[in-house]
Amino acid sequence: MILSLVRRYQVFIDKNVVKVKVTGDFACFTRPDLKVERMSYPCMTPSAARGILDSILWKPEFQWFVRTIQILKPVTYFSVKRNEIKNLQGNREIIIEDSRTQRNSIILKDVSYIIEASVCQKSFDEKNLPKKYVEMFNRRVLKGQSYRRPYLGTREFSAEFMPVAESDKALENLTIPIGSMLFDIFYDKEGVPSPIFFYDVAIVNGVLNCDVEQNYKMMESSHIVPDNEYPFATALYEFAKQEEE
Repeated sequence: MILSLVRRYQVFIDKNVVKVKVTGDFACFTRPDLKVERMSYPCMTPSAARGILDSILWKPEFQWFVRTIQILKPVTYFSVKRNEIKNLQGNREIIIEDSRTQRNSIILKDVSYIIEASVCQKSFDEKNLPKKYVEMFNRRVLKGQSYRRPYLGTREFSAEFMPVAESDKALENLTIPIGSMLFDIFYDKEGVPSPIFFYDVAIVNGVLNCDVEQNYKMMESSHIVPDNEYPFATALYEFAKQEEE
């Protein structure tokens, strides 16, 4: 266990790094600056990587600190038209026939990544050491177990995950400048969300480095669950607790 300090952020980050390989036929990590039609970033975002890790192993005692995202296959875009709705849903009902519209999406094809991450805790707890969670995560990856099916950006693009093989290497000749990228959604103590971006981002030698200051800020996110999602969160917690016992 090591203590990491970045300016005013203080979190306990385990020195052990877990790895998982993630593949899929299609992926769409939507750029929020293009609001009308979807266009994917050239690689997985840190928030998407965290979502995949949470789908494999989630515990309220820790968060996943994503370190790197390695790209294993060349970036390939293609265009597709999909049916979407043109209105924001919110908490109101929508008549699909009145709101349906066709929009063009530029998505990724045949993707493969390696996610490297560590267990991060806000306080040191001798009863819940990171080693336990690392071993649980590795066992679940080996068995292909997940709480929910992980996906690559949108739920229609499901993902497969597996242990990393020795032959899996990042594309060393792949360097792509991205500019700004959505890092994650930060929740304050009242549960109010706000986006966090990081800038001057680039894929360098097939690797997206996520060990940046914004990552430490995310470790302070409250992640308060909205009222309508409490039953699911409670069931998920009870399931994880039962499995641990």
